[in-house]
Amino acid sequence: MSWFGFGFNGFGQIIPRARASVGVKVLFPERLECCDCDVGQTRVTRTEKEERLPGEHCCTEIRATWSRRAVVHRQTGDVCISGFVTSPSNQNACTHVPATKGCQDALIGERYLTASFTDKIECWDIGGLGSQPVWRMELTKTDTAALPLAPGGYAFPKTPFYRALAPQICARKLALGTEHAVLLSADGTVYTWGSGSHGQLGHGSVESQPEPLAVEGLRGLPMGDVAAGGWHSVCISAGGDLYVWGWNEAGQLGLPSRCLRAQAEHGSAGEAGCAVVPTRQEAAVTQEGEGSEVFISIQAFPALLDLPEESEMKKMSCGTRHTAAVTCAGDLYTWGWGDYGQLGHGTPRSSDQPLHVEYFTKEGLCVLDVVCGSWNTFVLASERAASFE
Repeated sequence: MSWFGFGFNGFGQIIPRARASVGVKVLFPERLECCDCDVGQTRVTRTEKEERLPGEHCCTEIRATWSRRAVVHRQTGDVCISGFVTSPSNQNACTHVPATKGCQDALIGERYLTASFTDKIECWDIGGLGSQPVWRMELTKTDTAALPLAPGGYAFPKTPFYRALAPQICARKLALGTEHAVLLSADGTVYTWGSGSHGQLGHGSVESQPEPLAVEGLRGLPMGDVAAGGWHSVCISAGGDLYVWGWNEAGQLGLPSRCLRAQAEHGSAGEAGCAVVPTRQEAAVTQEGEGSEVFISIQAFPALLDLPEESEMKKMSCGTRHTAAVTCAGDLYTWGWGDYGQLGHGTPRSSDQPLHVEYFTKEGLCVLDVVCGSWNTFVLASERAASFE
């Protein structure tokens, strides 16, 4: 069982930049090495491929942001950080965070690292990981929710570090986007709040919402998972269907994008070439078309995404402008902005259609999980069992 990474590697968060021939873009999945740092008094150098019994869970989990990757070692309860930590000179190092010893989960941002323990949640400035926490919350033994959820609210990677939720909302999972949040309740209801400037709240407009509001377009459809990108949102129904809404300028919703079609005709204009934000007076679902072709710029209502071979999805994750999803059969599909190779197809191209990442199938691997950083993607895979053949 191994973790792989591909996409933006500007700070060595996938492969250390000190290695010869390693660039900013990792176009094909690369097996991660974790880690080469001191954990306690024992120096650890190992790959993510570890011996374990069939059915046993992976010993590590990954949390990612734009400039770094955090690895949570479940067996030892430690966190290691790869990528930009305090200065460009440290970007090739894997840094162990001693204060996280015994932690159960972690949340990483561009400035702060948050870790949860059995009895507390603590947050540190990444620029001073050896100093005292900048925020702390005591927990009881009954508080078992995964970060960023916390008793009565949620931890946030910026000040204020704790934000309350309405007591009537029984939260099961919370996903934080760039300017919005998507919450899944215990009964499968999806709530969103924050900025709605790109339709990412799914309430049918580009208006913002200060408090959690149930997404009416999904009412009556129990959801099993949620994810939030930069300015788009995705959820999986209990039956494995994928629903998408928000900004589609780079095809991150898997819907037709005029910008990508124009890039294909005239050459890539880069990420900034598509950054056109509609005004509040424009339609909730912004469509542009010539003849019979219709392009979606903003999808402000949840839309059911047609997937290849009517695949059922079990996991998904969102980057700033790309999306990745894992099928129940163990296949990985990606779509959206791909200039740094974060789609894993071997080219720095974007796509407004879900495309199968063939690398894992060709290597005989079954994809188990996916975690997107802002501009990169991390995938957990194991040898494919006979039942998947």
